[in-house]
Amino acid sequence: MPSPSSNTNALPAASLDLQRVGRLFAAPQRIARSGFLRREISSRMQERLELVKLSPQEVLDAGCGEGDDLCALNQRYPSARMTGVDVSAAMLVASRASIESGKPTWQRLIGKWLPVKLGSNPQLLHSDFAGMPLKGNAIDLLWSNLALHWHPQPLQVFAEWQRVLRVNGLLMFSCFGPDTFRELRQAFARVDDYPHTLPFTDMHDLGDMLLAAGFSEPVMDMEKITVTYESVDDLIADVRAFGGNPLAARRLGLLGRESGKRVMQTLEAMRGADGEIPLTFEVIYGHAFKPVPTITEQGEAIVRFVSRR
Repeated sequence: MPSPSSNTNALPAASLDLQRVGRLFAAPQRIARSGFLRREISSRMQERLELVKLSPQEVLDAGCGEGDDLCALNQRYPSARMTGVDVSAAMLVASRASIESGKPTWQRLIGKWLPVKLGSNPQLLHSDFAGMPLKGNAIDLLWSNLALHWHPQPLQVFAEWQRVLRVNGLLMFSCFGPDTFRELRQAFARVDDYPHTLPFTDMHDLGDMLLAAGFSEPVMDMEKITVTYESVDDLIADVRAFGGNPLAARRLGLLGRESGKRVMQTLEAMRGADGEIPLTFEVIYGHAFKPVPTITEQGEAIVRFVSRR
């Protein structure tokens, strides 16, 4: 079968189908098994948040999913008003159920109870987070955990996030970087040149986009996390649970039996000395503040005089 490209990493982010993203996340139970990593990354973001002195009154979770981070942020800032935005209506339904029951979706699915409820009724919005139905200069803390890489236009997203933040408001986000799923890409490269994973954006490019969108002093950080699996089937199931492949240029037909067997064999050959199959996640963390404006919306310079009396 002919292949669309000889370089799967050269695909433009705009080839990501945002409507398909919404459909892929339309079944919360299908992605529940991937929640372990979102919870871990959320806890690491919370540790970074401890280093920032902040008393927000308005908190926004962009790509709020099942609402777990809204609960965690409410525990940290109980007097703040919480807003969640997600492109998937089904995820917002799951988020509302988690909030009202006091149990995050992943715990409801396994029958455990967690006594966490939001102190106030949060606002949940079904929206693309690059064009939110929110007033400008309204948010003190904008939080986004492992959601940015699902949008085809990250620069447009940053510009929108900058718009809704108040002056000196904080943006804190995480997303996957280019080395994520590298073992899977290597395995599929043996059978075709179609993109089987997202074209994740490099950390330095994201930092440049933050500056271009008007943020000040962005701080970028990255770490690689390796998750190991006893079986190829478990590895593939987790990759699918992370959302699957929403690229417009993805392979539309199923792999043939021989091609599928070759992919499985390549992954099997990656077993380490412990007998486990590794899967890499490159996690990018970023935070930045919205600076005091230096020009008006009409492009006129703003000059400030400070009294020294």
